[in-house]
Amino acid sequence: MTFPSPDSTPPRPSTPEARAFPTISLGLPSTAATRQGPARRMPSIEGSVLADRIYRLALLFFALCVPALLLLIFIEVGRAGWPALHEFGFRFLTSSTWDPVKGDFGAAPAIVGTLLTSFIALVIATPLALGAAIFLSEFSPSWLRQPVSFFIDLLAAVPSVVYGLWAVFFLLPLMRTGVMPFLRDTLHLGATPFFSGPAYGPSVLSAGMILAIMILPYIAAVSREVLLAVPRAQREAALALGATRWEAITGAVIPYARTGILGGVILGLGRALGETMAVTMVIGNRHEISASLFAPGYTMASLIANEFSEATTDIHISALMAVGFVLFVITLVVNGIARWMVSRMGAEVHA
Repeated sequence: MTFPSPDSTPPRPSTPEARAFPTISLGLPSTAATRQGPARRMPSIEGSVLADRIYRLALLFFALCVPALLLLIFIEVGRAGWPALHEFGFRFLTSSTWDPVKGDFGAAPAIVGTLLTSFIALVIATPLALGAAIFLSEFSPSWLRQPVSFFIDLLAAVPSVVYGLWAVFFLLPLMRTGVMPFLRDTLHLGATPFFSGPAYGPSVLSAGMILAIMILPYIAAVSREVLLAVPRAQREAALALGATRWEAITGAVIPYARTGILGGVILGLGRALGETMAVTMVIGNRHEISASLFAPGYTMASLIANEFSEATTDIHISALMAVGFVLFVITLVVNGIARWMVSRMGAEVHA
């Protein structure tokens, strides 16, 4: 008995029943073709055209311009502030003395004021912005969503000096005659060191309030878009398991979008750290550290804005540049920590 070789084509059936059905080819390579080796791969077209290479190099150049610009700012501001940092050393960050006449400078009150006002702004603005974002994405009717979103986004376009003027003529009298007496006397918080002292109006608390109004549209806009991007299946799955609408939002929607919400909060924090004119007009500009939020204070940005045009000596200018360098480093550190937190939370969500 002879057997057909592996390379031969099997004979076609000769019965009438078999001839009624055509032979179907699956497109698989034959044994002989398999023995010749793997099929030759198609050549890649990536980078094969000169225009593609030029386009890729141009994109690489533009992408490298951003870190190069940051590096140049870091080097230039650090070089200008190095004389003051070298002369005063670590005491520049811990001293509360700022005496241009004697040439003795310390930036501790400005650093504390910057961090404190930004923290107050986040505490006030984040719940309001998140509440507005949840309402617009989950509860608002379609005819109301667009107008309210437009007005919230419009707050981000108002110039800083306009916020400052509004705060001088409206917010400060309201703080002096309404908010501060209410916190100190009605709520009996005056017994604590944080809400004690006279209610002048210009204060760290007032600066935190105006910053909260300024960063609210950034946090709200980012949070709203992130919540709208959550898949509808997240909500439907929670509702199908018997959750209420509020439980579905807090248990399924917000945890899914927490990475983007945190990114919006950090964006607002970056805005608060570097704000200048509005804070300068309402904080009181007193170079000292006080436990009371009712007391005037200083921020690094307002310190530079107030004194840079009046600085006459080299050490005074260098001290102001050193303050700017410290502000730049703090901003980079805060954004770096925020970037790490966002990436870690994003990895947890995808896991």
